Amino acid sequence: MAVMTFRPTRPWWSRHLPVFLLCMFFLSLSEVQASGSGVRATRDPGELEFSARLTWRTNGKTSHAQLFVKGDRYRIEHRGGVKTDLGYATVTIVRLDKQQVWYILSQRRLVMAVPLTLDYMLPLAVRLEGEVSRSLIGDAMVGEQQATLYEVVVDRHDRRETYYQWIDETRQLLLKLVSLDRDWSVEYGRVVLSKQPEYFFETPLGYRTFQATEKQADEG
Repeated sequence: MAVMTFRPTRPWWSRHLPVFLLCMFFLSLSEVQASGSGVRATRDPGELEFSARLTWRTNGKTSHAQLFVKGDRYRIEHRGGVKTDLGYATVTIVRLDKQQVWYILSQRRLVMAVPLTLDYMLPLAVRLEGEVSRSLIGDAMVGEQQATLYEVVVDRHDRRETYYQWIDETRQLLLKLVSLDRDWSVEYGRVVLSKQPEYFFETPLGYRTFQATEKQADEG
């Protein structure tokens, strides 16, 4: 197993998502903590399994992926791929249990393994960290999904930001989150609570794995 350094394009959520949202990992977690030894969940999320269509918008650009979650791991199948120094990764697998993120480069039959950081956490929690107020707006729809719409104000480190938040109250799922202060949003469409196969979250058979030390991408 080789060790190398590479530089992927930083995840979309790390470039445009505030730190207080990066800390919210799974729908059923009360909190996520970062420490010198890595990122860990404070409550067992093993019962949480679902799939969804993931859509996000940043600075005028909309991107799409398919998301699969199984307990303390999730898989993102990118439409168009994620650019790295060695080509495009079609799939990203986040393994909280192993403290690693795996970029799957199908054309090269390679797996690039990098350390897990908060940059790779998705905002999936219903309650936002640093929330100071929540106002009910009313019933709404996210695609074909019935939702309840809220206006939420968050305050963390003396920084305030306001969001619209669409919640599936019956299943207590976050369906959509939109910043009122920036051109940023994330949406989970067609959420299906169902068992996910183990192999979705494993490295593909016959692929070589490289343990890589990630560099930060150059800022514009």
